[in-house]
Amino acid sequence: MGCCGSTQNSKRDWRPLEEHSCTDIPWLLLFILFCVGMGFICGFSIATGAASRLISGYDSYGNVCGQKNAKVEGLVNSGLDHSNRKYVFFLDPCKLDIVNRKIKSMALCVSECPQQELKTLKDLKKFAETNGSHLCDYALTPSQYTTDISSCPKLPVPESAPIPFFHRCAPVNISCYAKFAEALITFVSDNSVLHRLISGVMTSKEIIIGLCFLSLVLSMILMVVIRFISRILVWILTILVILGSLGGTGVLWWMYVEHRKSFNENLPPDQLQVSKDNQQALLIYAIAATIFTVILLLIMLIMRKRVGLTIALFNVAGKVFIHLPLLVFQPFWTFFALLLFWVYWVMVLLFLGTAGDPFINEQGFVEFKINGPLQYMWWYHVVGLIWISEFILACQQMTIAGAVVTYYFTRNKRDLPFTPILASVNRLLRYHLGTVAKGAFIITLVKIPRMILMYIHSQLKGKENACARCMLKSCICCLWCLEKCLTYLNQNAYTATAINSTNFCTSAKDALVILVENALRVATINTVGDFVLFLGKILIVSATGLAGIMLLNYQRDYTVWVLPLIIVCLFAFLVAHCFLSIFEMVVDVLFLCFAIDTKYNDGSPGKEFFMDKVLMEFVENSRRAMKETGSGAEGRELKPMASGTSSA
Repeated sequence: MGCCGSTQNSKRDWRPLEEHSCTDIPWLLLFILFCVGMGFICGFSIATGAASRLISGYDSYGNVCGQKNAKVEGLVNSGLDHSNRKYVFFLDPCKLDIVNRKIKSMALCVSECPQQELKTLKDLKKFAETNGSHLCDYALTPSQYTTDISSCPKLPVPESAPIPFFHRCAPVNISCYAKFAEALITFVSDNSVLHRLISGVMTSKEIIIGLCFLSLVLSMILMVVIRFISRILVWILTILVILGSLGGTGVLWWMYVEHRKSFNENLPPDQLQVSKDNQQALLIYAIAATIFTVILLLIMLIMRKRVGLTIALFNVAGKVFIHLPLLVFQPFWTFFALLLFWVYWVMVLLFLGTAGDPFINEQGFVEFKINGPLQYMWWYHVVGLIWISEFILACQQMTIAGAVVTYYFTRNKRDLPFTPILASVNRLLRYHLGTVAKGAFIITLVKIPRMILMYIHSQLKGKENACARCMLKSCICCLWCLEKCLTYLNQNAYTATAINSTNFCTSAKDALVILVENALRVATINTVGDFVLFLGKILIVSATGLAGIMLLNYQRDYTVWVLPLIIVCLFAFLVAHCFLSIFEMVVDVLFLCFAIDTKYNDGSPGKEFFMDKVLMEFVENSRRAMKETGSGAEGRELKPMASGTSSA
């Protein structure tokens, strides 16, 4: 169960896809027990009446609307029969407390929501007599609506309509929430501006939908064709880096020379000192930039051969999507699964918010609160949100790793399963759910402290001293970096599990050894590859934005189309990020497979390579260069190790 308890031989050979066995079973059982606990929380919130209070709503005396209620000792006006009063009506619906997520207004159960504005108490009385819906306190009859104004709604009563499924009367005109909207949208000082922006979105909704679909199609196409333009993008990156570093260094030296030429010793003392400081600062900056540029150029010179591996991996990744087209739909399945879980989680959270025993708050209204040990179910529920969300994302990573591993280590591509993705899902469900649960739990252990520190930092904003603020931000930053490193290691551990069917800790150790042995290659792929993918995202956003400008230019029904264009570009970037993240995962899996292939095989009989022809050309070119220049680092990376030659 622990990482130190593995008894497998550290020099064990990699045997791709030769056998399958269940991994990390104790962690699977632990995850199942945790999910049972999540189910218990859901059942508890429903059994304690929270479901009915959430859906049907309740008044300020604790009575659930739309049903007959039991009398609660100590609570005035409890136990009323509201069978004919199905809707919750707030006497002052605009009296919101955003910070504490409360409505500081008396709530009553009514039989009908006011469907037109009621301006006077006479209108309230007429509405009650006509519709039988009393909008003032239960103790008042319609004939008393002219005497006790404090127990009646704030005038004028806005037109309202019931919220579907939740039986709350909500104002149709949301102008009463304007003061809260102003806090979020501070630049809107003229209602006409906001009106034009909203009208622009509404009149161009068909174009927005069409452009969003265009970004989706472009992302799918780019995943296939990026292998043809990756070389161009890499050259663009190289040229930009060289020109940027040389140009920046040259400008600094030019500014230093200009300041030195224009130096005047006859200036006043204060200005003279400032001039000397600026000149010295420019000299320091120029020297630092020169050192940085020299180091950067040396690194690029050393890593220039390894850039070819990145291009080759991109080429093979494009072929993977041709042979495994269902990979393109992985973001959809993952998003759908996450969406279902998040909806369930929010619903249970709302149930918990209305569960528990009644008590009187400071306004004299009835609220519900869970007492005793059960009040800590909130924390359990929050941990469940993180762990299960990470579990779903880890299942996606394991599925992609299994499919790509099957593709790579199948010599004859005609022998591939009919649907490698479904075959990978089948292996995940049968053998590796425990490994996925363990990897997700490790990420959860890092996320929770970071979220706690972020919450503390937000609560203490403006109160803590500079030292404490710096320490908090440093801890948050370190935990974020640790989370990213563990996520990358987890992904490679899932690949190792898909290859050898080993448990999480063994797979993580084996994958880490491979990554350390190929550290320069990993650095090249993660820098050059990430930049190429970033350029791909920019390409999709630019193409979608350009199409949006051309289409929106023909719309004459509104004057402002900035907001529709921003919506389209944000959606295009989100879609491109989701799809190209899948492409990045495929590249990472291919690289680990390639590193294992070159470590344990050398192309001789009995040790033939599994790799694609493109990668084979890269290996041959590297060996040819090694023979011409003598033994080098690249040759040492390609040479099989003794531990892999005896039984690989």
